[in-house]
Amino acid sequence: MARAFLFVLDSFGIGGAPDAPAYGDHGSDTLGHIAEFCAAGAGNRKGLRHGPLVVPNMSALGLIEAARLATGKAPDGMAVPERVFGLHGAASEVSHGKDTPSGHWEIAGTPVMFDWGYFPEGEEAFPADLVEAICREANLPGILGNCHASGTEVIARFGEEHIRTGQPICYTSSDSVFQIAAHETHFGLERLLELCQIVRKLLDPLNIGRVIARPFIGETVQTFERTGNRRDYSVLPPEPTLLDRLVEAGRKVHAVGKIGDIFAHQGVSRVIKANGNMALMDATLKVMDEAEDGDLVFTNFVDFDMLFGHRRDVPGYAAALEAFDRRLPEVHRKLKPGDMVLMTADHGCDPTWRGTDHTRERVPIMCFGPGVRSRNIGVRNTYADIGETIAAHLGIAPGRHGRSFL
Repeated sequence: MARAFLFVLDSFGIGGAPDAPAYGDHGSDTLGHIAEFCAAGAGNRKGLRHGPLVVPNMSALGLIEAARLATGKAPDGMAVPERVFGLHGAASEVSHGKDTPSGHWEIAGTPVMFDWGYFPEGEEAFPADLVEAICREANLPGILGNCHASGTEVIARFGEEHIRTGQPICYTSSDSVFQIAAHETHFGLERLLELCQIVRKLLDPLNIGRVIARPFIGETVQTFERTGNRRDYSVLPPEPTLLDRLVEAGRKVHAVGKIGDIFAHQGVSRVIKANGNMALMDATLKVMDEAEDGDLVFTNFVDFDMLFGHRRDVPGYAAALEAFDRRLPEVHRKLKPGDMVLMTADHGCDPTWRGTDHTRERVPIMCFGPGVRSRNIGVRNTYADIGETIAAHLGIAPGRHGRSFL
């Protein structure tokens, strides 16, 4: 039997989504704008990186051709390989929303065809009765924030007051999310996780996709730093995903990074946590040695989104792509006959775009392995084709959405 390795480069969109105008994202292009800025010298940072975007391994696996399919043009300044190895293309999202659960669930063969609940922008993001219920159920003196904000900004703004008062920092974004930042020692990590579970239950009637614990350390605004103990509390997918179908068929699903949280631990055989892209790659390579025939190893590389996309950091995003690309030969050396690696993304987060939120974009498909024939698969109408391709590769029955491109 075969094995499959599914890597989600969180937020690595390639532009061109046909419905981007409906989300206010017409013209957004994570890869294209990073490459454009780097080619113009705006992606330089002393001691980090310099010059055009250089990702030769992903380029040889069809990244540039995928971008050309998505937008009609190749990214600026990137060296075009003489030959493309592997199967490559692009995919449009049909799910409602442009957030993490929608993208991942659709990749796993289950599009989100309902509307999420959201919190409005304004002076106060959360309704008074919800705040009152949270404080009552969790025995809190109150909350701080209650606004739309980025994580680093809101911790800098309210962190010292949080330590002084014991009130957690609660905030949201344009995604269907309720985020809670609290100090790991002054507030307590376990207490933060318990609070998130209380809030998760209170938000179920509002159809909010995720509650996220955002622990941090430090004593002053100059020293505050988020830790790797983030936890996501997601609602259940609306129907069985590829992960459920694999487990039901007796296979193992190894969830690396935040994959387990995204799927509410449904259809997950094993959870492997790591903090940061390079640690996630190390963990993935180790699991590749351990995975058995018929297994799926599913990894989310979160830094692209969390550290660089939302923070609108072009040099940081470019350097992270180059660092990831340099490690792909290690993945290749781990492959056995019958193995398949499929790399994609769940949405965009263009670091040159206005605001700090995700962007509605197409995503790349780059697929390789000992038995994978090199070819262009065009633009797929749904991310669900990715999940159905893995299902076909691993020899389980097809699902209701999407079509394999094998």
